[in-house]
Amino acid sequence: MRRLPRPSRLPTAALLLAAGLGLVACTTVVNPVTGKSEWSTMSPEREVALGRQAADQVQAEMGLVDDPALAAYVDQIGQRLARHSPRQDVAYHFAVANMAEPNAFALPGGWIYVSRGLLAITNSEAELANVIGHEIGHVAARHAAQRETRAAGVGILSALGTAAAGAVGGGTAAQAVGQLGQVAGAGYIASYGRDQERQSDQVGQTLAADAGWDPAAMAEFLATLDQESVRQMGQPRLPTFLDSHPVTAERVRDTAARASSLRVQPAAPIARDRSDFFERLDGLLIGPDPAEGVFQGALFLHPGLDFALEFPPGWATVNSKQAVAAQSPSRDAMIALEIQGQTGDPGAAAQAFAQQNQLELVDGRAGRIGGYAAYRARALAQSQQGRVALDLSWIAHPGGVFRIVGMTSESAFQGYEQALSQSALSFRPLRRAERNGIREKRLHSVRAQRGETLAALGQRTGNAWSVEQTAVANAIPAGTPLQAGRLVKIAVEVPYRPD
Repeated sequence: MRRLPRPSRLPTAALLLAAGLGLVACTTVVNPVTGKSEWSTMSPEREVALGRQAADQVQAEMGLVDDPALAAYVDQIGQRLARHSPRQDVAYHFAVANMAEPNAFALPGGWIYVSRGLLAITNSEAELANVIGHEIGHVAARHAAQRETRAAGVGILSALGTAAAGAVGGGTAAQAVGQLGQVAGAGYIASYGRDQERQSDQVGQTLAADAGWDPAAMAEFLATLDQESVRQMGQPRLPTFLDSHPVTAERVRDTAARASSLRVQPAAPIARDRSDFFERLDGLLIGPDPAEGVFQGALFLHPGLDFALEFPPGWATVNSKQAVAAQSPSRDAMIALEIQGQTGDPGAAAQAFAQQNQLELVDGRAGRIGGYAAYRARALAQSQQGRVALDLSWIAHPGGVFRIVGMTSESAFQGYEQALSQSALSFRPLRRAERNGIREKRLHSVRAQRGETLAALGQRTGNAWSVEQTAVANAIPAGTPLQAGRLVKIAVEVPYRPD
């Protein structure tokens, strides 16, 4: 390994900590759910301001599903529930997050999201209404403000995990990959205490009943989520609703028991019946969004930005709206690709990055990667865990200056040097055959034939889901013979066609 310069300190996630610095004033507020006074470091006005800021980040970094009809439907359910909320001093906003994992989350001040992954495994409007009602419960009970008050200085932006740190901004490779997971949505998912979860279940089911939906659907949905958690056990994934809202047998039992004590107010559903509900979900994107790039094994293809990048085989990968990265099996090295800025001189981009992050570049050299002007260098930095070696590349792509960072400890660099370098040098334009071969999955519903099993139905309809996935998504035991005409959600694989 060639000589590396004296270590420099990597940048820290300053924005993550900014909200927690300094003294925080306390005030007394009345909790809308309990009616009791409580101390809070977060005024209602600040709560709304922080929620608006986080909502902007969700839209920029995670994205929203571009389906006006579906968005309007979710908003219609949410607004009907919100009219019954015990908290009426905030405006409630509802949207569908472009997230493949099943999730729902609430930001301070009334911004509430359900993911397209959650919609795909929802089997009735009542289930969806109960989930949204649960998230309204977190807002109504000011749970985010309670978390900040108890943290006494951590700050709500830190609790929400705003993705301020760049791929090399946290110290070790494992931390960096973890931050990329936050960029992809994990950071916005707040972890609530058990009592807060119970309280939100109660509020959500009450709202559902008051608005005309069956509160028993909450227990049904939790059971589906529990099965989905079992199905994904051991698989690499981003966080889901289950991580921030853990399902327990007690919680399923309690929501089922509570439902029997609630009176459902008469009100017509928004979707006329199950068929109408499934029709509103028809065509929903399932799994990775090709517009944000897709993995084919270790090869990452991005049709929108027209590039391909090969990561080392066997490395765990993660893709977000802001970056794509991979981590070594032993979790001691990583590679991350980001856009640093508008296209231009890659050498100038390298110097700007080095100056900003107090890095001394060595072995700097201009050249070409994938037919594009490029600049490569190395650097050594100091993290909390020790000295970190960096393999750095800047590529002047028409879509911007791409920065590829390979990172590992100084002691492990020689063993990873070739893998880090080969991955960076694999950057190239997308080939026509690769572009034409990109496919995506879309949600559709079909009617079962009498006595047909999910396996037989899947074979007949070209279902891209496994039998196990289909069973969980439809809350049907895998081997159960189906009634004639029963609607079953399936995934259909189609060629990707950009808008």
